[in-house]
Amino acid sequence: MYKVVILTISDRCSRGEREDLSGKVIRELIKNLPLQVVKYEIIPDEVDIIKAKLIDYSDKLKVDLVLTDGGTGFTPRDVTPEATKAVIDKEVQGIPEAIRSGCFKLSPRAILSRAVAGMRGRTLIINFPGSPKAVKESLEVIMDIIVHALDMIAGQDHATCA
Repeated sequence: MYKVVILTISDRCSRGEREDLSGKVIRELIKNLPLQVVKYEIIPDEVDIIKAKLIDYSDKLKVDLVLTDGGTGFTPRDVTPEATKAVIDKEVQGIPEAIRSGCFKLSPRAILSRAVAGMRGRTLIINFPGSPKAVKESLEVIMDIIVHALDMIAGQDHATCA
């Protein structure tokens, strides 16, 4: 089992003004994968808070995967990609490219996502949009590669990765 954190980034959800449906969608969609959710948090759209959480999950908790939702759009408060880029060691461009491409077929607005993915040490971090519908569609695009990616990060060679 790989350890995963779900991190919802939303000013309104963090203040209790809106229920976090997107984090619940992520939890539901990954329940049949060999992933154990070890932490679920909701934080505001603040670069320093996002960076601190991503560093803590990667460096201290040593989780294998962080799935963020929210803060990937065009509003002035959307800063998740900037915070993520500031803490990753390696960008994994193919993941958000595949998500945008796959979701574009469902909604042309998908190309407006600024989400990124990357690795900090041995932790894979993937940004998702904030809407429950967009999270579901995005996660479904990459669902089949998540465990393979984690297997590779864990040091399994291509022949032994599922």
